[in-house]
Amino acid sequence: MKLSQKIKRFFKKTLLLLVNPRFLLCFGLAWIITNGWSYILFAIGSLAKISWMVTVSAAYMTFLWFPFTPEKIVTVALAIVLLRLLFPSDEHTLGLLRDMYQNAKRKFCQRKKKQRGGSALPLSDSDPSA
Repeated sequence: MKLSQKIKRFFKKTLLLLVNPRFLLCFGLAWIITNGWSYILFAIGSLAKISWMVTVSAAYMTFLWFPFTPEKIVTVALAIVLLRLLFPSDEHTLGLLRDMYQNAKRKFCQRKKKQRGGSALPLSDSDPSA
């Protein structure tokens, strides 16, 4: 398969995941948990002239804008956890996530195998490359 086809397939799967209303709801909840509270606190603190609210929320928002902040990874991971908790019967979205995870795991094992020059551990009993 050509690289352009692989890229198209990856973006199609990612787009299907991101435009799913259930995932969007879970991502919104995760964003409120990780970031939204600080924006809300900043607005309330500014309107009510409560300095500690403005200080705490501004400090957290400043931290969020640093390039090394793992907030985006935490937000997406939390969204996936919320999706599994709130919509356990959504097999389509969970299947997409499982496929993406298995592909990433397979590629990681292939890279490790190349680096070691030996054989990688099999992913499962049904793995034909094992």
